Amino acid sequence: MSYYDYRMGQRIELERYPFYALIQAAMRQADTPNLQMLKESWPEVWEELETRYNAPQGLLPYESLPEEEP
Repeated sequence: MSYYDYRMGQRIELERYPFYALIQAAMRQADTPNLQMLKESWPEVWEELETRYNAPQGLLPYESLPEEEP
């Protein structure tokens, strides 16, 4: 990790993003070895990310769009 990564981590933490949103973002940006590690650590998060990625607007069949998008 570089000093830049450390400082960016501080800035991201201040935003108070939900934990699983951060994991999904990391999965989206990860290179192959890191994605494999993340998938092994959080298989249920990977499964949902993959399902939502392939679903229209990321919605599961039983969901509808919220009135306000985050």
